[in-house]
Amino acid sequence: MIKSVTSLTNQTVKDIRALHMRKEREETGRFLAEGLKIIIDALDQGFAPLILVFGKSDDRHPMLERAIRETLAVEGEVLEVTREILEKISRKDNPQMVVAVFAQQVKSLADIDPNSNAVWVALEQIRDPGNLGTIIRTADAAGIGGVILIGDCVDPFSVETVRATMGSVFALPVVKCTREAFLADRSRWTGSVVGTLLTATHNHRTADYRRPTLILMGTEQSGLTPDIAAACDTHVKIPMRGRADSLNLSVATGIMIYAAAGL
Repeated sequence: MIKSVTSLTNQTVKDIRALHMRKEREETGRFLAEGLKIIIDALDQGFAPLILVFGKSDDRHPMLERAIRETLAVEGEVLEVTREILEKISRKDNPQMVVAVFAQQVKSLADIDPNSNAVWVALEQIRDPGNLGTIIRTADAAGIGGVILIGDCVDPFSVETVRATMGSVFALPVVKCTREAFLADRSRWTGSVVGTLLTATHNHRTADYRRPTLILMGTEQSGLTPDIAAACDTHVKIPMRGRADSLNLSVATGIMIYAAAGL
């Protein structure tokens, strides 16, 4: 049943708004996604919302009708709300007219099989949500196995990260692990572990990308930490021919993913 909500003090509305805080997302295992496209992408991947919220309208889009049906089919909650409530939920003056709450799908290293795909990417201590979301989207586009987050990384389920994935957060596994856990798991990566390093002498195009290849990327500021860099079989660099001496992390990671995948 669709519920009509007009009060900002409604408990479900307050719970949804709280998902902007990382602590709340981690405690509940839930996250917020904005926009009908992302929600339909989730449905196409087999993920139905726990809560679907949409603005009042005289004419519902057919895709919204689908989202309502599939949310109710799994006994999810569907709310029709005012624009004011959507603005408060989205924290924007021009909000998306449809938002949804989903359960997080977090994997551990033990959940993935390195040999199930030719290429994977691991990111150490990435801090920018836009970069992470773009990398997840690029990884999905290239058809690689998944994205591994090592150490203290930005939350892959923040609103900003999810928005930047354009729905790809539902399409491939996102793994979270400590640096120690990654190093202990290193022996399972029997192909090439290739990391980018400013001091590397190998061009990224000429690296030995034996399958399964794991690409390791560090932060733009400091790169890979010594322990993670030492776990690589090969260090490479992307050549710079212009005045700029560095690349945005998501751009550099995209170049590495496509080189390793042979695309």
